[in-house]
Amino acid sequence: MKRLVLSAVVCAGLVFFSHDCHAQATGSLDLLNNAKGHDGKAVAYKGEVIGDIMVRGDHAWLHVNDGHIAIGVWAPKELIRDISYVGDYQRKGDIVEVSGTFHRSCPEHGGDLDIHASAIKKIASGTPVIQPLSRKKAYIGIFSLLFVLLLLPKLLSSGRFRPPKFIAL
Repeated sequence: MKRLVLSAVVCAGLVFFSHDCHAQATGSLDLLNNAKGHDGKAVAYKGEVIGDIMVRGDHAWLHVNDGHIAIGVWAPKELIRDISYVGDYQRKGDIVEVSGTFHRSCPEHGGDLDIHASAIKKIASGTPVIQPLSRKKAYIGIFSLLFVLLLLPKLLSSGRFRPPKFIAL
């Protein structure tokens, strides 16, 4: 009987401790819709680093977008060392998981909603984005250039077109 109880306790312990002990990442919509419930509590937030990283002394601001909304993250400079790509029109930013304290109205930062990071883990590296050329825009550009090149000699020879007079300073 003791062996059966001991086996059950060992199995229960293995099941309990085999799960990942990290906090489940919270989405931006949940943070915004339940801001009062998350205020001052530890959260994990995962998303793409976008915009610029703004260094302010020994800390830095970065914005992390989970696909819905970007949330400002206030982090010590040591935590952002691994971030190499920030998302913009030409790049897809690094994917990170931020662990820290959520503030729905941070008294330190003028009442802004933010996360004060205690850890930032880089999940995936960003990449350059190649924007495909739109055939429609290319045709419009070529047509416009040809139109102007054909029309320009007519305008210059008609005498109706006068180049602008620049004022010398």
